[in-house]
Amino acid sequence: MQSYSKNPDAISKLSPEQYRVTQESGTERPGTGEYLNNKKPGIYVDIVSGEPLFASSDKYESGCGWPSFTKPIEPANINELHDRTHGMVRTEVRSAHGDSHLGHVFPDGPIDRGGLRYCINSASLRFVARDDMAAQGYGSYLDQVEEIR
Repeated sequence: MQSYSKNPDAISKLSPEQYRVTQESGTERPGTGEYLNNKKPGIYVDIVSGEPLFASSDKYESGCGWPSFTKPIEPANINELHDRTHGMVRTEVRSAHGDSHLGHVFPDGPIDRGGLRYCINSASLRFVARDDMAAQGYGSYLDQVEEIR
């Protein structure tokens, strides 16, 4: 079992935008994220800790301007916190081991897939293509990766 934690070396290599989003709970501008239109099979991991977060098979086009997922690949790697910033009541999503701000979860996702929409900043993610998953230590998640619907 691999261990994940907040990695100071990874933090030092973040771009200013990645740092602002993950470490300062920022939000990237809608429609600008690197993974918004990614349709390749694989998984998305925390850019700081490497913990697996979402599978391409759970990614869908929500029209919100950020990558959207119906569920986490490993629920134990996600923390959900009450967020009352910006005059709204929302549920913030953070990585459990890296404590990176990822985005928010909303109850307006596809009903037939659980009804949730995890609206996630690309800046908080690193994509691992299906063909690279085993070599990078994520082989146990291969059965959860299929083509995007």
